Amino acid sequence: MTRPGNTPLASMTGFGRAAGESGGTSWTWELRSVNGRGLDLRFRLPGGLDVLEPALREDAAPLLGRGNVSATLSLKRDETPRIAPDPLVLDQMLALAQDLAARIPGAAPPRPEALLALPGVLRPAQPMADEAAEGALRAEVRAGFRAAVAELVASRRAEGARLADTLHTLIDEIAALTDQAAAEAATQPTRQRDRLLAALADLQANIPEERLAQEVALLAQKSDVREEIDRLGVHIMTARALVAQGERIGRKLDFLVQEFVREANTLCSKSASVKLTALGLDLKAAIERMREQVQNVE
Repeated sequence: MTRPGNTPLASMTGFGRAAGESGGTSWTWELRSVNGRGLDLRFRLPGGLDVLEPALREDAAPLLGRGNVSATLSLKRDETPRIAPDPLVLDQMLALAQDLAARIPGAAPPRPEALLALPGVLRPAQPMADEAAEGALRAEVRAGFRAAVAELVASRRAEGARLADTLHTLIDEIAALTDQAAAEAATQPTRQRDRLLAALADLQANIPEERLAQEVALLAQKSDVREEIDRLGVHIMTARALVAQGERIGRKLDFLVQEFVREANTLCSKSASVKLTALGLDLKAAIERMREQVQNVE
């Protein structure tokens, strides 16, 4: 669970839903959010309600920092299907039938049921527009959207709490590996110096002491990883502070992970022992796991 005193950290993954009814029309909002570099809101709205999109964007943007969010609105109107004649088509059919009957001696006049059975004469009746009802529906739908966004935010917060625990665990692992690497690296320059002196003694090389001192100093400098260890320590403190801060830290954590990777790579390249190299590789693996988690932080 989230540690006491922490500001809630939010994930970019979540789901929100809201449903309601207005004037015989039921509606349902479904919002889904996944990772994204910025905030990308995509709406699927029924015809006639797409005019709400600018207002809906204004409602959502302050509450959602990042993520690809899809928002789908479904409508179901409770209306009894009705049909009505198309006046233009009916007039044309009647005129044709009357003209044909006039040309045939003794023909009966056109029958209404026969005319109505002709293709195209009858069609679904268009409901009469009720501006007041449509206005109420739009207001209800917008309020429902805000409720769905609130549920989405809560869902992202809940996922963020689990994500924060995972990040704390990974940071602790990186800190422990860094401490082990610091202990292993503390004597690395001395061991390198002794190894070089022993190799030269075996070769009985006739090298001036001044030149030998320069080579030993250069080798010790190349194998000194104290700066990398110190910077890793600073990055660990920064990572802990950011996770405690919680709110909209994803980009900062992403940049920080890049710095972690840089120091771990340098530590491995300077390593002069199998144990330190192994610790460096474990560090890189833990940092990579941290990077995967950070990708989902808002």
